[in-house]
This record gives sequence, structure tokens and C-alpha cells, in this order.
Amino acid sequence: MSFLVLEAYSKLIHFDIYLARGNFATLYKKVRNYPTRDQSPTAAALGHICSAVDVACIWYWKEVLCLQRSAATACLLRKYGVQAQMVIGAQQMPFRSHAWVEVDGSVVNDKPYMAEMYAVLDRC
Repeated sequence: MSFLVLEAYSKLIHFDIYLARGNFATLYKKVRNYPTRDQSPTAAALGHICSAVDVACIWYWKEVLCLQRSAATACLLRKYGVQAQMVIGAQQMPFRSHAWVEVDGSVVNDKPYMAEMYAVLDRC
């Protein structure tokens, strides 16, 4: 588990650099093109990876944004063979945007009703 937390922390730093530079396009491209490893994930992989990202977020030196967290989660899940999608959504009134990760149409790193609160803009 501790190795997964370090991997998650590394991914948070990686995607934080893109956000700090205002480079959303590159972050988006990295997540969209991140390959899913051709292996069958273990039954516990999904839970372990999401928990590792949560722990890494606790120890991160500043607030982790939903986009950063979701990008890291989606890429780590794919690295371990889980078909994950980062979803970006928006709400009109009041205007808000949010990002989360889904596996087989179910939200895995946030509240299960996110897709009901936000109109889905894209999946990558």
C-alpha cells in the first residue's frame, strides 16, 4: 500500500505542474492518451488505488483540486489494468465545474451522484 501512496503522490505532483502552468490542454491530453495496461486487475485493485490517492491527498502540501486528483486516479487505475475514465462536468446555476473518475459507469473517487449534479462535458 505504501508504494501505491508514493505513486499517487508522484502523479499528484505531475499533474499539479500542468495546472500551475495553466496547461489544461496537456493535462487533458496526458489523461486521454494514458494507456490501460493489458492485464486483469485484482479484485481489490480499485479500492486500494482509490485509497492510496486519498492518503496522498491528505499528505500533499497544498489543497488538491478535483481535476488533479481525478487525473492521478484515472492514470493509476489504468496503469493497473482498470478501464477508468476521467469525467469533466459543469453546472449552470451557480456555475461550477467538477471532475471525477468512473469505472463501468460508476463513480469511484467521489460521491455516487456526481453525474446527476453536473452535466457531463467530456470523458477521457
